[in-house]
Amino acid sequence: MIITRTPYRISFFGGGTDYHTWYQEHGGRCLSTTINHYNYISCRYLPPFHANMKNRIVWHELEQTETFAEIHHNAVRGALIHYRVPHGVEISNQCDLPARSGLGSSSSFCAGLIKGIKALQGEMLSKYALAKETINLERNVLHENVGVQDQIAAVYGGLNLIHIKSNGEFKVEPVIISEERKQLFNAHLLLFFTGISRTASEICKKQIETTQAKTAQLTRMMEMVPEACQILSSPKAALNDFGKMLHETWMLKRSLTDQISNPLVDEIYEAARRNGAIGGKLLGAGGGGFMLFFAPPRTHSKIREALRNLMYVPFKFDDQGCQIILYAPKMYSDSSYEKQDYIHMQKQSEGIKL
Repeated sequence: MIITRTPYRISFFGGGTDYHTWYQEHGGRCLSTTINHYNYISCRYLPPFHANMKNRIVWHELEQTETFAEIHHNAVRGALIHYRVPHGVEISNQCDLPARSGLGSSSSFCAGLIKGIKALQGEMLSKYALAKETINLERNVLHENVGVQDQIAAVYGGLNLIHIKSNGEFKVEPVIISEERKQLFNAHLLLFFTGISRTASEICKKQIETTQAKTAQLTRMMEMVPEACQILSSPKAALNDFGKMLHETWMLKRSLTDQISNPLVDEIYEAARRNGAIGGKLLGAGGGGFMLFFAPPRTHSKIREALRNLMYVPFKFDDQGCQIILYAPKMYSDSSYEKQDYIHMQKQSEGIKL
């Protein structure tokens, strides 16, 4: 059995410049961090003693199927077929936070799934290769309207400046920041769940379509990335300036399409600002999900009281990225059966002559 753990991400600046309609002409830059809330995926070759099924998929549903084509979960179905996995697998998913909520959960899921499948097949990918595979799966296999920063952030982990070239290649540059300042930065951040889940691909499609009409906004959003990095890296810079920039980028982001914000989101944002938040933003594509606020720690109790009807989610930064946390290639700890033995037994149980 293989178990992977992949963190969720918070994107601070540069979102929107990671869509191909922008970076192919202008390049892209994003500043993001991963946090200590995770998506877990376990996968194994299913022992052939389960005569009533060949594949078992556990998520919001419990699926027991004869073929991969029957699987309801789009990403699992697509990945198993794309990577030509032999029939007879069990995939199980558990997650710390809700899906479709702006934390890059879809990319975290896909990265962990690919890492697990590849490990099951006896292959280990570099971080760069895994990020590229995750981007390919989401964009070209599943045909989702997505950018590329979420996949990169989930795989690499940490507080990073992501450079995206016009040809789609990328470079991940860790932000140099002292541990003390990093903890202080973390202490200024508040995360709330609005209770609204949405399908990011639908919102992203509208944003992709309007990219060329929003050149001024996206140019400024990309310019803010190195400015924000400088604030974090410089011990003498006023950390509150980061919060002011978050407010600016949110004003720019919400102007990209009419689907990014809504009256409820605007009400939440203004309530936080009235009670001490310097800036903030709705995470992800927009429309709902999680909201991030930057505020001096002394104001946090007042903000939490003002937003008491929302779920507050404390978090710390994560530096590990997508990992295998359990690798047990044998069916049982005292068994000599390996991968090929599973496949052999599976074929025998199907009545196939070997």
